[in-house]
Amino acid sequence: MPELPEVEAYRRRAEDALHRPLASVTVHDPRFVRGENSPRRLRRVLSGASFTAARRTGKLLVLDLDGTPASQGHRLGIRFGMTGSLLVDGHAGVDELNYSSRRTGARWDRFTVRFTDGGSLVVHDPRLLGGVVLDPDETVLGPDAMAVTPAQLRHALAGSGSPLKARLMDQARLAGVGNLLADEILWRASLDPHRRAGSLTPAEIRRLHRHLRLTLDELSARGGSHLGDLMPARRRGGRCPRDGAELIRSTVGGRTSWWCPCHQR
Repeated sequence: MPELPEVEAYRRRAEDALHRPLASVTVHDPRFVRGENSPRRLRRVLSGASFTAARRTGKLLVLDLDGTPASQGHRLGIRFGMTGSLLVDGHAGVDELNYSSRRTGARWDRFTVRFTDGGSLVVHDPRLLGGVVLDPDETVLGPDAMAVTPAQLRHALAGSGSPLKARLMDQARLAGVGNLLADEILWRASLDPHRRAGSLTPAEIRRLHRHLRLTLDELSARGGSHLGDLMPARRRGGRCPRDGAELIRSTVGGRTSWWCPCHQR
């Protein structure tokens, strides 16, 4: 499932699509256009334009537009849901998505732009959980998890009675952390996902921040959120890679969670 490391890989792949005029725009399924925009308006704004920058906040990829009067000042936002992937000129941003369908083929292409040089940018999404939106509201997102400061993290947790894991996954508080990353980060930081977010001490917040940043850097380098140290043990009967205790499976914030009862407090 695309989390911050995967979307960052998509952002880097999207840099290959910059400054190449768009020849055509195809919306294969009108449901993939989110917000108040129609496929027709999307095609009108994008046609003949170019992508001038590829940015990311959390799990949102944003492509800035320019090149025509209709496109000036507009942005294309892409959300990948749980199964979305990005291909530029046939090359994928990541090799494989964990927990995603292995189905491939043009029938799962939801959005395609073709460049005047013959290349293309395609969003592929078997489950149709992602979408494209014109001029996404980036202000509704919290600070990006890869750049969040200790003070920003402390503010995101302060006074909250929500479970710690649920708070970390609240994109309005902290953008980019999904289910797999949250389990990995809390396991490394020795924190119980059920803890009230507002109950962490200053020392625990500093520890959480350190492991948040280190985990994101490490898993981005490895190639995805599914490549964490805890991942192989996230199964029935799985044991903690640190102390050998049997992991507990529970639901936190509506998401399946795996954690160690021995060292996560």
